[in-house]
Amino acid sequence: MRKKFEHLNYRIFIPYLLLVIFGVIMVYSASSDILLVNGFKPATYGIRQATYAVIAFAFFGVPIFCLRLNLLKKRKFVAWFLAISMLMLVYLIALKILKGENAAVNGAVGWIHLGPIDVQPLEIAKLALIIYLAYILDRHDGRLVKGKIKDNLLHPAILAICMICLVMFEPDFGGAAILFMIVLIMFSVSGIPTKMALGWLIVIILGIFLVSALVVAWNPKFLQSKYQYQRFLSFLHPFELEQHGGNQLVNSYYAIHNGGLFGVGLGNSMQKRGYLPEPYTDFILAVASEEVGVIGALVIVGLLFYLMWEIMEVGIYAKSQFNALVCFGIATIIFMQTLFNVGAVIGLLPITGVTLPFISYGGSSLIVLTAAIGLVLNISANEQIKKEKEVEKLAHEY
Repeated sequence: MRKKFEHLNYRIFIPYLLLVIFGVIMVYSASSDILLVNGFKPATYGIRQATYAVIAFAFFGVPIFCLRLNLLKKRKFVAWFLAISMLMLVYLIALKILKGENAAVNGAVGWIHLGPIDVQPLEIAKLALIIYLAYILDRHDGRLVKGKIKDNLLHPAILAICMICLVMFEPDFGGAAILFMIVLIMFSVSGIPTKMALGWLIVIILGIFLVSALVVAWNPKFLQSKYQYQRFLSFLHPFELEQHGGNQLVNSYYAIHNGGLFGVGLGNSMQKRGYLPEPYTDFILAVASEEVGVIGALVIVGLLFYLMWEIMEVGIYAKSQFNALVCFGIATIIFMQTLFNVGAVIGLLPITGVTLPFISYGGSSLIVLTAAIGLVLNISANEQIKKEKEVEKLAHEY
């Protein structure tokens, strides 16, 4: 245990810490005015986010860093973790069928309410899927050769498709896309030919574009009242539909424009004062752009990409296939969430409600991401300790 802390990877830990601290500051700044106007204490969400951060670090990040990695490779642990995450997703679908739109938040049934705590099963499902795929693909290591790929990957592919379909039925298309990319990336780095993986990706992207174009051209009446369809149309024509869902993107543009290069100063955003809906969640980057400027926003995004790269580097140099796959899966979560969030804020991608990692308000996301960082730090420390032992062994031999 002592050796693990001696080999703590500060290139991952420090960016994580900076992002979480800045996230708490921005959640407080983005939510304080709205809370004050509605008669609540302005620091309520900031204190909650700070509490989530402490809980995540103390009860998930540190224990998982200290955990024996062999536990994650045990069949029972993998099966139970996966089963719990799948049951939580099934529960959401049952809730939607029984209560309908009454159970929906922003058009989707994505949360389980446990008294004062709201749990988002999708966040848990992401990590469960990564550990399950790492376990399965590690067992198939060396057997993913031409002619046997389909047989060896059929069962994990079916399970992943079931999980993706459950998330789509909520409906949460952003979450489903992230799960799909986790599967694609982890399959790719496990030995599947790159051409095959790229072929799947291109076919699916072209299919999505084609279906989207046909739906927009048809504009069916049964979809016109749907929340997700309205958000998609607002992405295509934000200024024309400003009064019908496009106001979020329009006000995001205003916030970025107002901030300029260096921002108007922390706490001085105008768009967070009732113009930008829920500015402390998926559009927190727009508020950050207004207050700390485009340069400050680029620093945040740069830190996220740096963190992702360092996690990938741990995976690249890992000698264990399981460890490498886990690292690539976690890096995919951070990359895809950042891509979808930034793309939505600047109008390059449809608004899917995907939050910015470590920055946006939310306990489930912060806890799971902290657990994931703790796992990567654990892997990094273990790999370094193994290397030292190998060097010592070689030194004794010579």
